[in-house]
Amino acid sequence: MFEELHRKMNKFWNDDKTFAQTDPEYIAIVERFLFDEVVNEPAANAPQLDDMHRSMCIVAALMGTGSLKTFTDMLPAFYQSGLTSSQLKEIVYQATAYLGFGRAVEFLEKLDDYLKAMDVKMPLEPQRTVEPDDAEGRLAAGERKQVEIFGERMRDFAGESGGPEESRHIRKWLVDNCFGDYYTRGCLTVAEREMVTMCFLASMGGCEPQLRSHIAANIRVGNDEQCCRAAISQIMPYIGYPRTLNALSCLDAVTRAD
Repeated sequence: MFEELHRKMNKFWNDDKTFAQTDPEYIAIVERFLFDEVVNEPAANAPQLDDMHRSMCIVAALMGTGSLKTFTDMLPAFYQSGLTSSQLKEIVYQATAYLGFGRAVEFLEKLDDYLKAMDVKMPLEPQRTVEPDDAEGRLAAGERKQVEIFGERMRDFAGESGGPEESRHIRKWLVDNCFGDYYTRGCLTVAEREMVTMCFLASMGGCEPQLRSHIAANIRVGNDEQCCRAAISQIMPYIGYPRTLNALSCLDAVTRAD
């Protein structure tokens, strides 16, 4: 997976010089750490985290940090890991609910440019399971998905028992839009969507309450503690130590509470 990335990382995007020529000491540190130390560290791996799922986490981390150029440069490596065009699209679509349209659409444009260059026919196969103009259907489907992921406490989250009336519209949007529009789509499993969401939140920083909630959800849907710890560890080079340590603190808070 990493051979193409290794080659491209060593080049400036708009220059014929390489990092090995201009910054040999720096590139030696980065290459050893990214492509050997992190990838091969036993504590940073888990049975569920094969190359493809590692790539899902890295895609989410790059989006969460707004690393558009690195995302674009790594697209060939993501495909080599086994990620499909549809899976990449679904990760980018889902990012809209967590990172906002303004950020997600920039990544979607770069992904579409890459797919066009690879002669991929678009639009891709539809993944929608709920019609966008079916308001009741979206709300009901979103609630079912929330209950599946978080448990019965999420039932009627958008209703009268869900909290203050003045913020009820936000809770409704969370149910029908975030979960009804995105989580009900095909191609990615619930466990994969939750892993991606955890990496979105960890990479953004400042979302610790939501991160703790989604770490608990990850464990509930089958991404156990070691899988979560490995995923956070694998994205560390892309999000930095402070956000990584915060994410691991959230993981410890969730698992020790149990």
